[in-house]
Amino acid sequence: MKKMIWLFSIVLLVSSCSVSKDARGKRNLLSGTWTLNDVSFEGNTGNVKAVLFNDVEDICLEGSEWFFRDNNSTGRYKINQSTFCTGGDRYIRWSVVEREENYTSQLQFKFINEKNQDISGGAGYRLNIENLTESNMTLKSNVMVEGAPINVVYQFSKK
Repeated sequence: MKKMIWLFSIVLLVSSCSVSKDARGKRNLLSGTWTLNDVSFEGNTGNVKAVLFNDVEDICLEGSEWFFRDNNSTGRYKINQSTFCTGGDRYIRWSVVEREENYTSQLQFKFINEKNQDISGGAGYRLNIENLTESNMTLKSNVMVEGAPINVVYQFSKK
């Protein structure tokens, strides 16, 4: 009887930690190198300048290269150096999260260092996965600008 209870406990633990089939599929599609082609704003008629991910202005993210490694959930994005942008690699730990309330998936990430150690105190970012194919990806995040909600739209293409 004790063996049966112990076996049931292990099965329950493994099944509760597993990733859904849909999330696994999205992780596989995300794996690889992507170029962030465009950052735009929905829900605002004026010019918007935003610091995204508490890192750089939106213009600096355009043309950035993103790499997602699915076997250990690490990756990076690389900002090109310019007059307005501090270039270099930003290392991340990422995952795909299934949201039950509206059945959407989200890409979540937090910043880590080159040794894969958390440098953000556990804080991170979540972006809604609006579209994900083998060659294109659209992510959205909801932000407040001057007290009004807008969506930041990120358009990627796979290399």
